[in-house]
Amino acid sequence: MMVAFGTSGLRGLVVDLTDQVVYVHTRAFLRYLAEIGEFHAGDAMILGGDLRPSTPRMLAAAWAAVLAEGGQPGFAGYLPAPALAFAGLTTGVPSLMVTGSHIPFDRNGIKFNRPHGELMKADEAGILRQDVTVDAALFDAVGALRKLPVLPAADPRWLTLYQQRYQVFFGANSLAGWRLGVYQHSGVARDLLVTLLESLGAEVLPLGRSADFVALDTEALRPEDTVLAQRAVAEHHLDALLTTDGDADRPMIADHEGHWWRGDVLGILTAHALGAHTVVTPVSSNTALELSGFFPEIRRTRIGSPYVIAAMQVALQEGQAPVCGYEANGGFLLGSPITRNGHTLAALPTRDAILPMLTVLTAAKERGVPLANLLADLPPRFTASDRLQNFPTVLSQQYLDAFRSADKVANLAAFSSAFGAIVGDAQHMDLTDGIRVTLAQGGIIHLRPSGNAPELRCYTEADSTEQAETMLCAALRIMDGWRV
Repeated sequence: MMVAFGTSGLRGLVVDLTDQVVYVHTRAFLRYLAEIGEFHAGDAMILGGDLRPSTPRMLAAAWAAVLAEGGQPGFAGYLPAPALAFAGLTTGVPSLMVTGSHIPFDRNGIKFNRPHGELMKADEAGILRQDVTVDAALFDAVGALRKLPVLPAADPRWLTLYQQRYQVFFGANSLAGWRLGVYQHSGVARDLLVTLLESLGAEVLPLGRSADFVALDTEALRPEDTVLAQRAVAEHHLDALLTTDGDADRPMIADHEGHWWRGDVLGILTAHALGAHTVVTPVSSNTALELSGFFPEIRRTRIGSPYVIAAMQVALQEGQAPVCGYEANGGFLLGSPITRNGHTLAALPTRDAILPMLTVLTAAKERGVPLANLLADLPPRFTASDRLQNFPTVLSQQYLDAFRSADKVANLAAFSSAFGAIVGDAQHMDLTDGIRVTLAQGGIIHLRPSGNAPELRCYTEADSTEQAETMLCAALRIMDGWRV
């Protein structure tokens, strides 16, 4: 059974995420919370999900599990993962989001949230060690619940609470005069984005709504996504085009020229506009962060929101606020409250797609310039990324092991031998997460197996977009040859 915790929650193929698997893991989660004093019989728990076809049944199985543990489940509906997390944080109760985020529709997952924050890596072992024995009579031969509960109507207050969070902070006319497109596809925030942008004064045009699930990966854009942005802004005279991944914890925003912004560039400009003192981000993010000189304190981590959150917590303990974090996928984490124009935005230490997009839009509006002009504030450092799908993790690790022996000099030589003909010699290697290599000519190549799916990811960084893309394509060709 290929179900496991990845960089952000439990993930697996839908065929493996049976009712029984969901039921057992949900009960294990609540038993772990009971063990550490964060859940008791009679306590509430909030559930929500994305728009994948497999999500409703998984939610029902989780609902049955909460009842079995003596909890009082509440249904927040199909809403953004950060909205669900905010609901739980606001009320101090655990929450559970059924979502596979950006991965294909044949996969799904569960994001567990403790009453006061996102599940951390150390918590996963606590969940997995729980001994949950269930009555086999509850399930049929394929692990389906014989009596699946029917979920009640969604409680709308949690989505409203999340929407009001941004309406109050940014203000009713903060985007007045702007014409914005929303690429809706199958994203769970597709209607919220339209409503929220209109409430801030923008003229909004919904585009591309889909009945089928679209696996939109913000770090591996499809050619059709590039074409869509360029056509949409040109045909509809848009100031920007906005969208998110499936559960709205990863943003995508294209400027009036139809160029999708990289998530780590969006993160830098968002943190700067919010006046952050300390910024935390994984090693895979663009080094324009350091080169910008915007921030007194910068901390780098492994890839995955739990690592970013842990580093933000340390910074807060050291008095380094305001603290925020972001990932290369664009997800933005607010580690401490931010006050601006008399309004305070509460901390939300989980990936969020809405805050970064609204922040850069209002920043450009306040300066009276097109969105693209904000990019001029950054040093010329560009990144590209993509992934090889259906690439077994075992095979990825096997090849990467050739570059991470105990002999550092040999590691650099091995990498130069494999990739030097296309990118030049390796000068420095960072093994924080995968293999991140700084090249003699100044570029960067980062190879890393995905923590959520059988994929091998590649990130490149250079002084021009063209160079970063060229390096990426050449590296992927070499990596693809490893399949043989």
